[in-house]
Amino acid sequence: MYICICNALTDRQIRTVMGEGEVSAGKVYARLGCAPQCGKCVSQVRDMVREHREACAQVPLVAAE
Repeated sequence: MYICICNALTDRQIRTVMGEGEVSAGKVYARLGCAPQCGKCVSQVRDMVREHREACAQVPLVAAE
């Protein structure tokens, strides 16, 4: 699904970048080589980043043996 029409960014692209370690909206845009234009997507990207952080925080760490 398109999240940012101005930059033609999809939720899949954003999730891929977040999975590679980018954990702020600004860093996601930078990694994708763009910046918000009209600004309508910023709140949704921030929500996606927040959800990603929360999901990562709930994953238990496994100790190396």
